[in-house]
Amino acid sequence: MATKKDMRRPDLVVPYVDPPEKQANADMSSTMSSTLPMAAMFTRNKMIAWASVTFALQNWMAETPDQKAASTPGYMNVFMALMSVIVTYMPLFLPPAPKVGAKAPTASPVPSS
Repeated sequence: MATKKDMRRPDLVVPYVDPPEKQANADMSSTMSSTLPMAAMFTRNKMIAWASVTFALQNWMAETPDQKAASTPGYMNVFMALMSVIVTYMPLFLPPAPKVGAKAPTASPVPSS
């Protein structure tokens, strides 16, 4: 048993090559364009809403084909940013209803002279 013949053929040997590492795509502009509209809607801050529109438009215009395939399309971020602007300006057009239990302000008494 000690005299076994080596059946490996040197012409069929394939050298090992490390596979290329996938790059972690930490795209900060995409993150900003998707989270700023939510922050604007929660805080009702008009300045954040307009900043989110700017970031979303810039991200959409600079979108690469790899980014299109990997994440949310740019036009969806623009849509969310525009919705945040609408939500922040909504109290101007639809004022909140008065609370039921709240007292109406009364006129201060005028002293008689």
